[in-house]
Amino acid sequence: MDTERPALQLPAVSPVVELNVGGTLFTTTLATLRKYPGSRLAELASGPPGAQTDRKGRLFIDRPGAPFGPILEFLRSGRLPSEAVPDVYREARYYALEPLVKLLEEAPPMFGDRVARRQFLLRVPGYGESLELMIRIARAEAVAARASAVVVCALRTEEDAARCLDALGSLEAARRSVVKFGPWKASPAVGDLLDCIRMDVEARGYRVSYQPYVAERGFRGKFADCFFRFVFTWW
Repeated sequence: MDTERPALQLPAVSPVVELNVGGTLFTTTLATLRKYPGSRLAELASGPPGAQTDRKGRLFIDRPGAPFGPILEFLRSGRLPSEAVPDVYREARYYALEPLVKLLEEAPPMFGDRVARRQFLLRVPGYGESLELMIRIARAEAVAARASAVVVCALRTEEDAARCLDALGSLEAARRSVVKFGPWKASPAVGDLLDCIRMDVEARGYRVSYQPYVAERGFRGKFADCFFRFVFTWW
């Protein structure tokens, strides 16, 4: 007499869910979205009251779609993004995915910017205000022109600042304005500061380059090499 075999127990399958994130469609499971309790995605997957849906009944999230792909990949496999890391980091913070946020903060791209570069710029007095002044001057001089230039004076030390006053006094461009940065108490050199300025201006959507300032007639002073010309190209 044959003994009755026990029924095969299949593992529970998490329901599939479709998402519309800013117009980009994704398909995943509720278990994936609920991987980190307390995150906004876990709350969404748990059916919060008033969840938005699109015309086809897909859960709708009014956020950028491109960074959501790497976030979903992290939820599935734990893989960290290698591109557009700042964008993914911003969205990870929005979704309150703390494990991903912490891992991205320790990854080289974010660590270098947040811990090394940003901490350096905090030691440059008035850096943000000087950057805004640069942009205002460049925009003011852009009327009917393809490019406009701003003269920057980068002063590494207090001694540089004092000795450059002589050169600044003979600079005809000073009548318009010279944007000064520094001095600062940190190890990065003048070239590092100039690269930071370029990076932060470009991050605002401008096209900019820089080179040493070509001395005007009568421009004097042994510290004239502290002056640089930033060129904004408009079209």
